Amino acid sequence: MAMNVSLQAVHPIEAPPPLTNNTPPPLLMNDFEGMPGTCGGLLLRFCQFVFAVISLVVMGTTSDFPSVTAFRYLVAAVSLQSLWSILLAAVDIYALLVKRSLRNPRVVSFFTFGDGITSTLTFAAACASAGITVLIGNDLNLCDINHCTKFESATAMAFMSWFLVIPSFLLNFWSLASKSSP
Repeated sequence: MAMNVSLQAVHPIEAPPPLTNNTPPPLLMNDFEGMPGTCGGLLLRFCQFVFAVISLVVMGTTSDFPSVTAFRYLVAAVSLQSLWSILLAAVDIYALLVKRSLRNPRVVSFFTFGDGITSTLTFAAACASAGITVLIGNDLNLCDINHCTKFESATAMAFMSWFLVIPSFLLNFWSLASKSSP
């Protein structure tokens, strides 16, 4: 009994060219303004810090903010946001002065995680404070005995700080997800 077995054909493969020292390094994505270690990133961090501190100072100057849980939460959230923003602004200043790129995946992961946490806390606190401010001003009509203008101003500054954290978070997350870091 004969078996029909096909024989493998051998096709020679061309050898790859030898590696030389003249081969260019792999291309990396350029740093976009707003990413860590850029002037745009430093500007975003500084603006985040300024708006968070303004919110903190305005809310802190009212005498009755401790009586409302949402306002205490806003003070805690913008305090954390201001500390986080000034810390990363200092890191950005260092990176710009020594001309280093902050493309390390661990560093970008840390920045992304921190921005995600602080932006979520700031947004939640601003929303809660806005709800209480609307309750006091529009529903209870008690603005004449409360500091509605200051509450509204502090809440608006917290929203502005959150609005400026979002580009930082998205750029860090995109940089991390694109695997453009070496």
